[in-house]
Amino acid sequence: MEHPVMESTPKHTILCVDDEKQILSSLKRLLRKENFDLLTATNGEDGFKIMASRNIHLVISDHRMPGMSGISFLAKVLETYPDTIRILLTGYTEIDSIKASINEGHVYKFLLKPWNDDDLKQEIRKALERYDLIQSNNSLHLMVAAKNKELEQINKNLENIIKQRTRELELQNQALELTRILFRGLPVAAIGVSYDRTIILINRQAEKLKINGRMVIVGNALADYFSKDVMNKFLPVFESQINQVKLDIPVDNQVYGVTLSALTGRFFGKGFILCLQEQAV
Repeated sequence: MEHPVMESTPKHTILCVDDEKQILSSLKRLLRKENFDLLTATNGEDGFKIMASRNIHLVISDHRMPGMSGISFLAKVLETYPDTIRILLTGYTEIDSIKASINEGHVYKFLLKPWNDDDLKQEIRKALERYDLIQSNNSLHLMVAAKNKELEQINKNLENIIKQRTRELELQNQALELTRILFRGLPVAAIGVSYDRTIILINRQAEKLKINGRMVIVGNALADYFSKDVMNKFLPVFESQINQVKLDIPVDNQVYGVTLSALTGRFFGKGFILCLQEQAV
């Protein structure tokens, strides 16, 4: 059993305008098997009424019509519906009079009467392909413009983020510099110790200090200055079991109060501060 072939929904709509009804009938017969909607009007005014209610992709208009001429009609189509492709049908004797309109862009192409059926259908297909190409390019331009606007906004956001991050870094650097100054000026010996128990920072008071006969030097291990017994007492802080330990330790015949504290907040787990303060006898 044969199934009927389902025709696809017409993609394009064509408007033919001619004051001669037999011409319109000829066009209908010629194009009845083509896959587009064909609408007709006998004058420019009726043609515009149709265009006001339908999306017309191609207009084919006769040149000589009473009232509004084909050239005037297509010029008005260009002004009102610039995306619509415009074709003019004209006789051999009228070619010179329409050249100016073609040059001015009023019509895409003119076709001579009487026409060759195959040539006319081929020119209509080309005109509709041109319409699709123009629409595709317009869509592409709109998409590119939208993407460019989106990228512009992204760049603005990135600039704001960079400015904000730069400001944050500036404030952090200022805070670090202030912390360094305060650390350097502490009235007690202070030693910065890394998580692997290496001395990474000392203040002015610590620079003057000798522990077990050795000057405190950045880069040395903390264990180079304290006995194993003292290091074991520091161990709960190193292992994050407690935040702070205080000891009294003899250093070069002088008793010092020693406090080892773990860094807290965003520096938690990154190091320790060891302070030594000479005890009054």
